[in-house]
Amino acid sequence: MSEAVTPEPNTFWTRTVNSVQRVWHDLSASLDGDAVSNSLEGKSADILLERMRACIEAEGGEVSARARAAQLGEDYLGLNEQGRQRFLELLAENFAPDPARIESAIDAYRAGTFEDEWRTLQDLQDALVPPRRALLTQFNALPQGVKFLVDMRADLLPFARRSPALTALDREMERLLASWFDIGFLELQRISWDSPAALLEKLIAYEAVHEIRSWTDLRNRLDSDRRLFAFFHPRMPSEPLIFVEVALVNGIAGSIQTLLDEDAPAMDPNAADTAIFYSISNTQEGLRGISFGNFLIKRVVEELKSEFPNLKAFSTLSPIPLFQKWLTDTIAGGDPEILTADDRKRLKKTSGNKFGKGDLARLLDEGGWQGDEDLAEALKPALMRLCARYLLSEKRRDRPFDPVARFHLSNGAQLERINWLGDRSDKGMRESAGMMVNYLYRIADIDRNHERYAKNGFVTAATAVKSLL
Repeated sequence: MSEAVTPEPNTFWTRTVNSVQRVWHDLSASLDGDAVSNSLEGKSADILLERMRACIEAEGGEVSARARAAQLGEDYLGLNEQGRQRFLELLAENFAPDPARIESAIDAYRAGTFEDEWRTLQDLQDALVPPRRALLTQFNALPQGVKFLVDMRADLLPFARRSPALTALDREMERLLASWFDIGFLELQRISWDSPAALLEKLIAYEAVHEIRSWTDLRNRLDSDRRLFAFFHPRMPSEPLIFVEVALVNGIAGSIQTLLDEDAPAMDPNAADTAIFYSISNTQEGLRGISFGNFLIKRVVEELKSEFPNLKAFSTLSPIPLFQKWLTDTIAGGDPEILTADDRKRLKKTSGNKFGKGDLARLLDEGGWQGDEDLAEALKPALMRLCARYLLSEKRRDRPFDPVARFHLSNGAQLERINWLGDRSDKGMRESAGMMVNYLYRIADIDRNHERYAKNGFVTAATAVKSLL
């Protein structure tokens, strides 16, 4: 029997926040000041605004500015959701670039001689840098400040949709974080069962594709015929940014339940001919829009080829997370090509009743149909065809509608195979109608596939997939 995973909710986040607050409290201990309310109501907003201004203007020198930044960070961590939104609004609205200074710099640049060009251009660039950048940079320099900024942007994302000023702050933070998290700064590490328990606990919490149900489940995913790799940033050494789980098998896997079967014996990894990438999880919401996945896959392929020369194929076993939603919406929209005459005939024979789109919508909504072997077999041709249509033909701005497809195809993979009932979990049935897909990374074709996709969104697919249409 598997040992249940029952960590206290948000345990490691709470420990991290408490640790940061203690360190920052020590840094800011030399400063006097009134406490602010956790919602920044009344005069608390004015107190905080003045602290921001003093920090940005570096009153008292760099040492004092560092202490003030620690004080502001400590203030922020003590705020509730309303207070954090107000904090970000104060930062966005009061410390944006000065329009008058920008206009003056533009005029000077236009009026300057050739000899003045470099200086006036530099003045213009300086004018475009918002004063709040100084505070963000000071946060970055604090102990655990990088993680603090990543989490601050995660807080900012839902607020930014409702405010132009916060949208500008979000874009600025995204650009800053993209430069600080350049792929050249990241370190690839293999995570094993011998890794620190705190890190393993984070894997359980961060896994976003296939829930890790127990410590036994996690140990199975870290067994001798499994590999788990993650990217880390030097300033966040205990926080994986993204990780990928790999199974070393023979042949391309088509079922996640079979692949993750805890009772299946481990195979000799040196005898495996295929590496299956079955889960890729981004862990930091604050790094949304900054892509590491394509670099991670390429690095992991290199690592695996070096360790296991017998590997011949590198494939994913991927979910299709929006397939059922698309299918339900397409049925509701009255699409006449959902079911063919042969589909209706086959399903009528199985169910004993006339079968139409409404019946298909009802089955998808109620679920459980996969437990009726005859009904599932009757549905298979229709759902396989519709899944192929969804992956090959449905587009958004000339790119596949499916986000997982966009990711792997843009990396140069080929749509290799659609797997019937590849994920029978509740989540798999609810999101993908049980379907899973293999994207094959054929080393010799990756660059060509990537170029064709980048040029016009061309989807490279195996004949077996195209024939489903």
